[in-house]
Amino acid sequence: MVGAINLALDQEMARDQRIMILGEDVGLEGGVFRVTDGLQRKYGPRRVVDTPLAESAIVGVSLGLAVAGMLPVPEIQFEGFLYLALDQLCNQLGRYRTRSRGRFGLGVVLRVPWGGGIHAPELHSESPEAVLVHTPGLTVVAPSNPYDAKGLLASALRLGEPVVFCEPKRLYRAVKDEVPEGDYTVPIGRARVAREGKDLTIVAWGAMVREALRAAEELQAMGFAAEVVDLRTLAPMDSAAVVDSVRKTGRLLIAHEAPRTMGLGAEIAARVGEEALTSLLAPIERVTGFDAVMPLSQLEGHYLPDYRRIVAGARKTLAA
Repeated sequence: MVGAINLALDQEMARDQRIMILGEDVGLEGGVFRVTDGLQRKYGPRRVVDTPLAESAIVGVSLGLAVAGMLPVPEIQFEGFLYLALDQLCNQLGRYRTRSRGRFGLGVVLRVPWGGGIHAPELHSESPEAVLVHTPGLTVVAPSNPYDAKGLLASALRLGEPVVFCEPKRLYRAVKDEVPEGDYTVPIGRARVAREGKDLTIVAWGAMVREALRAAEELQAMGFAAEVVDLRTLAPMDSAAVVDSVRKTGRLLIAHEAPRTMGLGAEIAARVGEEALTSLLAPIERVTGFDAVMPLSQLEGHYLPDYRRIVAGARKTLAA
Protein backbone atom coordinates (compact mmCIF):
# COMPACT_ATOMS: atom_id res chain seq x y z
CA MET A 1 0.00 0.00 0.00
CA VAL A 2 2.92 2.37 0.67
CA GLY A 3 4.14 1.92 -2.88
CA ALA A 4 0.66 2.23 -4.38
CA ILE A 5 -0.09 5.51 -2.59
CA ASN A 6 3.36 6.89 -3.42
CA LEU A 7 2.84 6.01 -7.09
CA ALA A 8 -0.59 7.65 -7.14
CA LEU A 9 0.80 10.85 -5.64
CA ASP A 10 3.72 10.85 -8.08
CA GLN A 11 1.52 10.34 -11.14
CA GLU A 12 -1.09 12.88 -10.08
CA MET A 13 1.56 15.51 -9.27
CA ALA A 14 3.02 14.99 -12.74
CA ARG A 15 -0.45 15.27 -14.29
CA ASP A 16 -1.59 18.37 -12.38
CA GLN A 17 0.87 21.09 -11.40
CA ARG A 18 -1.57 22.45 -8.81
CA ILE A 19 -1.14 19.41 -6.53
CA MET A 20 1.22 19.94 -3.62
CA ILE A 21 1.94 17.96 -0.45
CA LEU A 22 2.45 19.46 3.00
CA GLY A 23 2.89 18.03 6.46
CA GLU A 24 5.30 17.04 9.20
CA ASP A 25 8.42 15.32 7.78
CA VAL A 26 6.77 14.62 4.40
CA GLY A 27 9.66 16.10 2.42
CA LEU A 28 13.21 15.36 3.47
CA GLU A 29 12.26 12.24 5.45
CA GLY A 30 9.52 11.09 3.08
CA GLY A 31 6.98 10.87 5.90
CA VAL A 32 7.07 8.83 9.08
CA PHE A 33 5.90 5.80 7.08
CA ARG A 34 7.90 6.81 3.96
CA VAL A 35 4.71 7.19 1.92
CA THR A 36 5.99 10.39 0.30
CA ASP A 37 9.56 9.15 -0.09
CA GLY A 38 11.38 10.69 -3.06
CA LEU A 39 8.67 13.17 -3.99
CA GLN A 40 10.46 16.25 -2.65
CA ARG A 41 13.61 15.29 -4.56
CA LYS A 42 11.54 14.99 -7.72
CA TYR A 43 9.19 17.97 -7.39
CA GLY A 44 11.12 20.30 -5.10
CA PRO A 45 10.46 21.89 -1.70
CA ARG A 46 7.81 24.27 -3.04
CA ARG A 47 5.49 21.37 -3.94
CA VAL A 48 6.43 18.99 -1.10
CA VAL A 49 6.59 21.17 1.98
CA ASP A 50 7.83 20.22 5.45
CA THR A 51 5.69 22.01 8.03
CA PRO A 52 5.90 22.70 11.77
CA LEU A 53 4.13 20.35 14.19
CA ALA A 54 0.85 22.28 13.97
CA GLU A 55 -2.07 20.24 12.66
CA SER A 56 -4.59 23.08 12.74
CA ALA A 57 -2.19 25.23 10.73
CA ILE A 58 -1.52 22.44 8.23
CA VAL A 59 -5.23 22.11 7.43
CA GLY A 60 -5.86 25.86 7.63
CA VAL A 61 -3.05 26.65 5.20
CA SER A 62 -4.38 23.93 2.91
CA LEU A 63 -7.77 25.64 2.90
CA GLY A 64 -6.15 28.93 1.91
CA LEU A 65 -4.13 27.25 -0.82
CA ALA A 66 -7.29 25.63 -2.20
CA VAL A 67 -9.15 28.96 -2.24
CA ALA A 68 -6.21 30.32 -4.26
CA GLY A 69 -6.58 27.51 -6.79
CA MET A 70 -4.11 24.90 -5.59
CA LEU A 71 -4.92 21.24 -4.84
CA PRO A 72 -3.16 20.61 -1.52
CA VAL A 73 -2.61 17.16 -0.04
CA PRO A 74 -1.93 17.70 3.68
CA GLU A 75 -0.82 14.78 5.83
CA ILE A 76 -1.68 14.35 9.50
CA GLN A 77 1.11 12.16 10.81
CA PHE A 78 -1.14 9.98 13.00
CA GLU A 79 -4.93 10.01 13.24
CA GLY A 80 -4.89 10.80 16.96
CA PHE A 81 -3.49 14.23 16.09
CA LEU A 82 -6.42 14.89 13.77
CA TYR A 83 -8.49 16.24 16.67
CA LEU A 84 -6.21 19.28 16.82
CA ALA A 85 -7.36 20.17 13.30
CA LEU A 86 -11.08 19.49 13.68
CA ASP A 87 -11.96 23.18 13.86
CA GLN A 88 -10.33 23.82 10.49
CA LEU A 89 -11.59 20.54 9.05
CA CYS A 90 -15.20 20.52 10.27
CA ASN A 91 -16.03 24.18 10.86
CA GLN A 92 -14.14 25.58 7.88
CA LEU A 93 -13.20 23.11 5.15
CA GLY A 94 -16.35 20.98 5.26
CA ARG A 95 -18.60 24.06 5.21
CA TYR A 96 -16.83 26.19 2.63
CA ARG A 97 -18.93 25.19 -0.39
CA THR A 98 -22.12 26.04 1.51
CA ARG A 99 -20.64 29.18 3.03
CA SER A 100 -19.47 30.44 -0.38
CA ARG A 101 -22.80 29.56 -2.01
CA GLY A 102 -21.07 27.04 -4.24
CA ARG A 103 -18.21 29.27 -5.42
CA PHE A 104 -15.51 27.17 -3.75
CA GLY A 105 -15.48 23.37 -3.58
CA LEU A 106 -11.94 23.25 -2.17
CA GLY A 107 -10.09 20.24 -3.54
CA VAL A 108 -8.19 19.29 -0.38
CA VAL A 109 -7.26 15.62 0.15
CA LEU A 110 -6.26 15.10 3.76
CA ARG A 111 -4.20 11.91 4.14
CA VAL A 112 -4.31 10.24 7.57
CA PRO A 113 -2.52 7.04 8.69
CA TRP A 114 -5.35 5.42 10.61
CA GLY A 115 -6.18 2.56 12.97
CA GLY A 116 -4.29 0.19 15.22
CA GLY A 117 -2.19 -2.89 14.81
CA ILE A 118 1.37 -1.51 14.86
CA HIS A 119 1.95 -1.39 18.64
CA ALA A 120 2.27 2.39 18.71
CA PRO A 121 2.04 4.66 21.78
CA GLU A 122 -1.02 6.59 22.91
CA LEU A 123 -2.82 8.78 20.30
CA HIS A 124 -1.24 6.81 17.44
CA SER A 125 -3.87 4.07 16.90
CA GLU A 126 -7.29 5.70 16.84
CA SER A 127 -10.31 5.08 14.58
CA PRO A 128 -12.21 8.40 14.46
CA GLU A 129 -14.16 7.73 11.26
CA ALA A 130 -17.55 8.24 12.95
CA VAL A 131 -16.61 11.86 13.74
CA LEU A 132 -15.60 12.47 10.14
CA VAL A 133 -18.58 10.74 8.56
CA HIS A 134 -20.91 12.72 10.82
CA THR A 135 -19.52 16.00 9.40
CA PRO A 136 -21.47 17.25 6.37
CA GLY A 137 -19.26 18.36 3.50
CA LEU A 138 -16.52 15.77 3.96
CA THR A 139 -15.95 12.74 1.76
CA VAL A 140 -14.30 9.92 3.74
CA VAL A 141 -12.41 7.09 2.03
CA ALA A 142 -10.84 3.98 3.60
CA PRO A 143 -9.11 1.55 1.20
CA SER A 144 -8.36 -2.02 2.22
CA ASN A 145 -5.77 -3.03 -0.39
CA PRO A 146 -3.06 -1.49 -2.61
CA TYR A 147 -5.09 -1.58 -5.84
CA ASP A 148 -7.99 0.35 -4.34
CA ALA A 149 -5.64 2.72 -2.49
CA LYS A 150 -4.05 3.91 -5.73
CA GLY A 151 -7.31 4.15 -7.65
CA LEU A 152 -9.27 5.81 -4.86
CA LEU A 153 -6.52 8.35 -4.21
CA ALA A 154 -6.43 9.28 -7.90
CA SER A 155 -10.22 9.75 -7.82
CA ALA A 156 -9.98 11.83 -4.63
CA LEU A 157 -7.35 14.12 -6.15
CA ARG A 158 -9.62 14.75 -9.13
CA LEU A 159 -12.84 15.21 -7.15
CA GLY A 160 -12.40 18.88 -6.28
CA GLU A 161 -14.03 18.45 -2.87
CA PRO A 162 -12.68 17.95 0.68
CA VAL A 163 -11.67 14.32 1.15
CA VAL A 164 -10.27 12.59 4.24
CA PHE A 165 -8.24 9.64 2.97
CA CYS A 166 -7.89 7.12 5.82
CA GLU A 167 -4.91 4.83 5.26
CA PRO A 168 -4.90 1.69 7.48
CA LYS A 169 -1.33 1.85 8.65
CA ARG A 170 -1.06 -1.82 9.59
CA LEU A 171 -1.60 -2.63 5.90
CA TYR A 172 1.10 -0.28 4.61
CA ARG A 173 3.52 -3.19 4.22
CA ALA A 174 1.44 -6.18 5.32
CA VAL A 175 0.09 -7.24 1.93
CA LYS A 176 1.11 -7.08 -1.71
CA ASP A 177 -1.25 -6.72 -4.64
CA GLU A 178 -1.04 -6.41 -8.40
CA VAL A 179 -1.28 -2.68 -9.09
CA PRO A 180 -1.18 -1.29 -12.64
CA GLU A 181 1.55 1.29 -13.17
CA GLY A 182 -0.67 3.10 -15.65
CA ASP A 183 -3.45 5.56 -14.95
CA TYR A 184 -6.71 4.22 -13.49
CA THR A 185 -9.31 5.28 -10.94
CA VAL A 186 -11.64 3.52 -8.51
CA PRO A 187 -15.01 5.25 -8.14
CA ILE A 188 -15.68 7.04 -4.87
CA GLY A 189 -18.99 6.15 -3.24
CA ARG A 190 -19.15 2.58 -4.49
CA ALA A 191 -18.55 -0.51 -2.35
CA ARG A 192 -17.19 -3.79 -3.70
CA VAL A 193 -18.08 -7.38 -2.99
CA ALA A 194 -14.72 -8.78 -1.92
CA ARG A 195 -16.08 -12.31 -1.62
CA GLU A 196 -19.44 -13.68 -2.67
CA GLY A 197 -21.62 -15.84 -0.42
CA LYS A 198 -25.20 -16.77 0.32
CA ASP A 199 -25.49 -17.39 4.07
CA LEU A 200 -24.22 -14.22 5.75
CA THR A 201 -23.12 -10.68 4.85
CA ILE A 202 -20.00 -9.30 6.57
CA VAL A 203 -19.49 -5.56 6.11
CA ALA A 204 -16.06 -4.09 6.84
CA TRP A 205 -13.61 -1.42 5.72
CA GLY A 206 -9.91 -0.72 5.97
CA ALA A 207 -7.86 -3.32 7.82
CA MET A 208 -10.99 -5.16 8.96
CA VAL A 209 -11.64 -6.36 5.43
CA ARG A 210 -8.60 -8.62 5.65
CA GLU A 211 -9.89 -10.06 8.93
CA ALA A 212 -13.35 -10.51 7.43
CA LEU A 213 -11.96 -12.41 4.45
CA ARG A 214 -9.99 -14.70 6.74
CA ALA A 215 -13.12 -15.26 8.82
CA ALA A 216 -15.01 -16.13 5.63
CA GLU A 217 -12.44 -18.80 4.87
CA GLU A 218 -12.89 -20.28 8.35
CA LEU A 219 -16.66 -20.22 7.94
CA GLN A 220 -16.35 -21.92 4.56
CA ALA A 221 -14.63 -24.82 6.28
CA MET A 222 -17.67 -25.03 8.58
CA GLY A 223 -20.04 -25.18 5.62
CA PHE A 224 -21.15 -21.52 5.52
CA ALA A 225 -20.67 -19.15 2.57
CA ALA A 226 -20.10 -15.61 3.86
CA GLU A 227 -20.27 -12.61 1.55
CA VAL A 228 -17.77 -9.84 2.38
CA VAL A 229 -18.67 -6.28 1.42
CA ASP A 230 -15.82 -3.76 1.48
CA LEU A 231 -17.35 -0.29 1.86
CA ARG A 232 -14.22 1.53 0.52
CA THR A 233 -16.01 4.89 0.85
CA LEU A 234 -17.54 5.68 4.23
CA ALA A 235 -19.12 8.99 3.19
CA PRO A 236 -21.03 8.91 0.94
CA MET A 237 -21.79 5.32 1.91
CA ASP A 238 -22.94 2.80 -0.65
CA SER A 239 -25.76 1.50 1.51
CA ALA A 240 -27.48 0.02 -1.57
CA ALA A 241 -24.66 -2.52 -1.92
CA VAL A 242 -25.09 -3.54 1.72
CA VAL A 243 -28.85 -3.78 1.45
CA ASP A 244 -28.65 -5.83 -1.75
CA SER A 245 -26.29 -8.27 -0.07
CA VAL A 246 -28.47 -8.61 3.03
CA ARG A 247 -31.53 -9.24 0.90
CA LYS A 248 -29.61 -12.14 -0.63
CA THR A 249 -28.13 -13.65 2.56
CA GLY A 250 -30.67 -12.70 5.24
CA ARG A 251 -28.01 -12.11 7.88
CA LEU A 252 -25.63 -9.23 8.66
CA LEU A 253 -22.42 -8.84 10.68
CA ILE A 254 -20.55 -5.53 10.80
CA ALA A 255 -16.88 -5.39 11.84
CA HIS A 256 -14.94 -2.23 12.73
CA GLU A 257 -12.03 -1.19 14.94
CA ALA A 258 -13.69 1.85 16.48
CA PRO A 259 -15.62 1.67 19.77
CA ARG A 260 -19.04 0.04 19.54
CA THR A 261 -21.29 2.81 20.85
CA MET A 262 -22.32 5.24 18.09
CA GLY A 263 -19.81 3.65 15.75
CA LEU A 264 -20.40 3.55 12.01
CA GLY A 265 -21.73 0.00 12.39
CA ALA A 266 -24.79 1.40 14.19
CA GLU A 267 -25.62 3.56 11.17
CA ILE A 268 -25.22 0.62 8.81
CA ALA A 269 -27.49 -1.48 11.01
CA ALA A 270 -30.08 1.32 11.06
CA ARG A 271 -30.09 1.62 7.27
CA VAL A 272 -30.51 -2.11 6.85
CA GLY A 273 -33.32 -2.05 9.41
CA GLU A 274 -35.05 0.72 7.47
CA GLU A 275 -34.64 -0.78 4.00
CA ALA A 276 -34.36 -4.56 4.44
CA LEU A 277 -35.94 -5.45 7.76
CA THR A 278 -38.17 -8.15 6.30
CA SER A 279 -35.15 -9.83 4.70
CA LEU A 280 -33.39 -10.38 8.03
CA LEU A 281 -33.50 -13.91 9.40
CA ALA A 282 -31.58 -13.05 12.58
CA PRO A 283 -30.57 -10.02 14.65
CA ILE A 284 -27.73 -7.91 13.25
CA GLU A 285 -24.38 -8.65 14.88
CA ARG A 286 -21.57 -6.13 15.49
CA VAL A 287 -17.94 -7.08 16.17
CA THR A 288 -16.08 -3.93 17.20
CA GLY A 289 -13.51 -2.31 19.40
CA PHE A 290 -14.53 -1.72 23.00
CA ASP A 291 -15.96 1.42 24.58
CA ALA A 292 -12.59 2.23 26.10
CA VAL A 293 -9.46 4.14 25.26
CA MET A 294 -7.25 2.20 22.86
CA PRO A 295 -4.81 0.40 25.19
CA LEU A 296 -1.06 0.43 24.88
CA SER A 297 0.68 -2.14 22.75
CA GLN A 298 0.64 -5.20 25.04
CA LEU A 299 -3.18 -5.16 25.17
CA GLU A 300 -3.78 -4.00 21.60
CA GLY A 301 -4.41 -7.52 20.36
CA HIS A 302 -7.19 -7.96 22.94
CA TYR A 303 -8.86 -4.71 21.91
CA LEU A 304 -8.82 -5.01 18.12
CA PRO A 305 -11.36 -7.32 16.48
CA ASP A 306 -9.80 -10.20 14.58
CA TYR A 307 -11.03 -13.05 12.41
CA ARG A 308 -11.65 -15.25 15.47
CA ARG A 309 -14.09 -12.72 16.98
CA ILE A 310 -15.75 -12.30 13.58
CA VAL A 311 -16.18 -16.07 13.27
CA ALA A 312 -17.69 -16.21 16.76
CA GLY A 313 -20.10 -13.39 15.91
CA ALA A 314 -20.99 -15.05 12.62
CA ARG A 315 -21.75 -18.38 14.30
CA LYS A 316 -24.00 -16.56 16.75
CA THR A 317 -26.12 -14.94 14.03
CA LEU A 318 -26.10 -18.09 11.89
CA ALA A 319 -27.48 -20.07 14.82
CA ALA A 320 -30.30 -17.60 15.48
